[in-house]
Amino acid sequence: MGAEEVRYKRILLKLSGEALAGGKEFGIDAPTIDRIANEIKEVHELGAEVAIVIGGGNIFRGLGETGRQMERSAADQMGMLATVINSLALQDCLEKLGVYTRVMSAIEMPQVCEPYIRRRAIRHLEKQRVIIFAAGTGSPYFTTDTAAGLRATEIGCEVILKATKVDGVYTDDPVTNSSAKLFKELDYLDVLQKNLKVMDSTAISLCMDNDLPILVFNLNTPGNFKRVILGDDIGTIVRRKS
Repeated sequence: MGAEEVRYKRILLKLSGEALAGGKEFGIDAPTIDRIANEIKEVHELGAEVAIVIGGGNIFRGLGETGRQMERSAADQMGMLATVINSLALQDCLEKLGVYTRVMSAIEMPQVCEPYIRRRAIRHLEKQRVIIFAAGTGSPYFTTDTAAGLRATEIGCEVILKATKVDGVYTDDPVTNSSAKLFKELDYLDVLQKNLKVMDSTAISLCMDNDLPILVFNLNTPGNFKRVILGDDIGTIVRRKS
């Protein structure tokens, strides 16, 4: 445990594929992924157990123009493979920083990474290794948001940290509407009923059923990941209201 006391001991960080692209339209931006890896290292050194789920939209988006011309299952499988590429890239950055990291895939590819086995994943965390869960749930029709909710529940995470490019959940898109208001706290049902773009409805329902909080924060602000782990009042928390 680091000198500073962490609020959350075991967390799951949900990153979009676009987060790795930086300002690019697609692909992986080296300075951006290096910055993210350094922030993960900083949190890991505080003593937090870190699991990660990354999307694949920077490489292939199944519901995009190309994906719409394909059979949905095939498009989703391509998207799952895109998440493996992103996971391996982040693993490489973390290990160059001296952070022991394991990629665990829901689709078996033993020459590339480990298969996902729940008990092994928990053991990796106990040994202070960062885990990156790749290939979503391994099934089409489920997003990486749902994979994040599923894996976080399975391995006993205290919270999902949903990294975005804005400061939390707003009444409207703050990029296009300057009068949009930031929510500090929401109930799961608020998110579902107001159709707020936090995570997809399957993921929200899964988190609600298991009382797993979701904290939405801005990853583009340097140091925010560490601030969240230390309990600073930033972002939007989604949880069951008492």
